[in-house]
Amino acid sequence: MATELPSMQQRLDFLATERERLRDGGGEKRIAKQHDQGKLTARERIDEFCDPGSFTESFLFMKHRTSHFGMDTAEAPADGVVTGSGAVLGRPVHIASQDFTVMGGSAGEVQSNKVVEMQKAAIKTGTPFVFINDSGGARVQEGIDSLSGYGRVFFNNVLLSGAVPQISIIAGPCAGGAVYSPALTDFIIQTRQAHMFITGPGVISQVTGEQVSQTELGGPDAHMQKSGVVHFVADDDHHALLIAKKLLSFLPQNNSEDPPIVEPDDVVEPNAALRDIVPVEGRKGYDVRDVIGQIVDHGDFLEVREGYAQNIVVGFARITGRTVGIIANQPQVMSGVLDINSSDKASTFIRFCNAFNIPLLTFVDVPGFLPGVAQEHGGIIRHGAKMLYAYSAATVPKITVVLRKAYGGAYLAMCGKDLGADKVLAWPTAEIAVMGAEGAVNVVFRREIEAAEDPQAKRDEMVTLYRETFSTPFMAASRGLVDDIIDPADTRREVAMALEVLVSKRELRPAKKHGLGPA
Repeated sequence: MATELPSMQQRLDFLATERERLRDGGGEKRIAKQHDQGKLTARERIDEFCDPGSFTESFLFMKHRTSHFGMDTAEAPADGVVTGSGAVLGRPVHIASQDFTVMGGSAGEVQSNKVVEMQKAAIKTGTPFVFINDSGGARVQEGIDSLSGYGRVFFNNVLLSGAVPQISIIAGPCAGGAVYSPALTDFIIQTRQAHMFITGPGVISQVTGEQVSQTELGGPDAHMQKSGVVHFVADDDHHALLIAKKLLSFLPQNNSEDPPIVEPDDVVEPNAALRDIVPVEGRKGYDVRDVIGQIVDHGDFLEVREGYAQNIVVGFARITGRTVGIIANQPQVMSGVLDINSSDKASTFIRFCNAFNIPLLTFVDVPGFLPGVAQEHGGIIRHGAKMLYAYSAATVPKITVVLRKAYGGAYLAMCGKDLGADKVLAWPTAEIAVMGAEGAVNVVFRREIEAAEDPQAKRDEMVTLYRETFSTPFMAASRGLVDDIIDPADTRREVAMALEVLVSKRELRPAKKHGLGPA
């Protein structure tokens, strides 16, 4: 007698039950432990990140095929990662969110395959890829299969690079080879509950004898202030997801689109407050973020890598609704001088903006490159060259505003006219010269000063002469290296008008596979 086949309703009931079981991940106890640690679960993160009802899960029913070391009976719902697509602020994204409640979120062959499928879908559809990391590392029981999976993820990170935005959120442990996927993405957001390192404190203690805690080694402050690995530090998962949403709001979906234009803030009336922020005296510091806040829409500026290389400021803002990438010297820190770390920080940001059609707005107040044996031996030549290369290679609209000092090679490195700036504006306080007047007179007028009856008085006289001759914007303007000298109060209007004109910018470059930038 033939066995009666299950009815459609029975099949649907089984499907619903199985789906619910898999979505429970590691079960109530492990979910409760995740909450006790101040963390959301993988699915809670996705639900909070995506617009309500927009997430569609893919590959829920995939299973590992490992039989070693008891894995033949091991339960791994969704193989420890939730993958799919959803909408964020009305625009589609592809997401992978590791589930620490399932085998510690460990990455095996199937988990990596699921992540890779999302990466491939992102590049196929031209949508951003967001990877929420919370994993104990490679699944040891799977041996080489887990390493192979990592390799495929890394390879696809590189394929996506410059094609669609990639954001990594580090919301728990991220160790060993797993750290290289975030490092290959465009932005890393790390929560205060997370740690990230290649080798943990235990291994370091055994190999080098150094004693260090997980937080000291791979906590968010270590990576923001010392290594420069992370771009944003978040208080918790909620904060990290908000940062990711805001970041995406500035970015295009892919490299063939322009950034979204939001409801423009059309207020472009003169802002007299800008006349009083920058001191006339070149040695006095100020916070360049105060200048930025007075120029961009609603004073809204999303600073990137805020705690790293603080002598330069980079981040995203809008001018009359259009996204701009801002690079600015920070006179409040090290007088705004350029060094190894600030050069790396700025050049990486410039390259990202250029890849994704984001205009560059540069504010200049730079006394030069940082002198010193440590800087020279550390490679300031090749690191500084990265800024020259990044600006020169950038084909997006480039607008430069010289606020005060612009000396020597650092003036060029901050996108002068000769590096392809489309519009260079200068404030009356701008000093554009090979070097500061005090240093220049020691070279140009050394003999006159030595021969004078009163060398100090003669030196003061020559300093004034040099400053009036060269350290003003008028000399640069007379050579066509400055488009206009403006009232600081008119800066927002001038930048907005330049952006409007440059929106149709087209630039021809030599045909080549790619350039070879400084190492």
